[in-house]
Amino acid sequence: MPETSIQFSENSLTVLNICLAFIMFGVALDIRWSHFTQLVGQKKAIVTGLVSQIILLPLLTLLLILVLPVSSGMALGMLLVACCPGGNVSNFFTQIARGHVALSVTLTAFSSLGAFLITPLSFFFWGSILPSLTTEIKSFEIDLGSLLLNMVAILLIPLIVGMTVATRLPGLSLKIAKPVRIISMLMLIGFIVAAVLNNQEAFVVHLGSVFWIVLIHNGLALLLAYYFSKALNNPEEVNRTVAIETGIQNSGLALILIFTFFDGNTAMAVVAAWWGVWHLISGLAFSSIMGKRKVVPQY
Repeated sequence: MPETSIQFSENSLTVLNICLAFIMFGVALDIRWSHFTQLVGQKKAIVTGLVSQIILLPLLTLLLILVLPVSSGMALGMLLVACCPGGNVSNFFTQIARGHVALSVTLTAFSSLGAFLITPLSFFFWGSILPSLTTEIKSFEIDLGSLLLNMVAILLIPLIVGMTVATRLPGLSLKIAKPVRIISMLMLIGFIVAAVLNNQEAFVVHLGSVFWIVLIHNGLALLLAYYFSKALNNPEEVNRTVAIETGIQNSGLALILIFTFFDGNTAMAVVAAWWGVWHLISGLAFSSIMGKRKVVPQY
């Protein structure tokens, strides 16, 4: 049976969905259709990044679920975050780390545009591997059709609209991109803060254990992705970029899905919310350390 839940009104969920759609619109203002073709000669780097994010991270998550003392709700939260696309701050961290910025933007574009289909299918696929998770997922009676429609509405359509504006109205795109990003992030942060304040007891109960779970999960994601890319003999700047793209996840999307399709499961929500805070800290630390190490440009 599902664990304790955080309750949201229908209006609150609508606002949260609009908030994420606005965020994705802002992300798309920095994406051009050319990003999908500009690295045509660097297929290995792109494939490495996508494999690391779509396969390696969920696989690592399943292994951690098996060895760490996590509840079913925490396990589902970890897996859902792992199946989400990369976060938009990954491009900023890649710059600090002296990584491959063009590759970072391209990977963000690919993962964000395909997330409406990849995220739900990946979650159900990896969740089906562990019987305990399969049982827990079934208890929520999720309508896959409704889930896909929701993902199209809050991810795919805003991305296409944003990319279209960026392509056809580049002047307008440059003017509004930064304000849109700032406003959308403030909206999301405000919503999360309100959710925490209105459900303080539920969050406090879980945060103690979730803190360490997220620290281990996120830390290993960064390190494993880095050495995975390194083992494939990619250039150092690609290794750094792949690590950041894998460790920085769109936890805001995970929260929306939790509130909409998982009855606001508290353990899941705390994992996603804390990941959203922690990956900013770990991402900045990782990129700052890497940025101090010189890289000989390969491109």
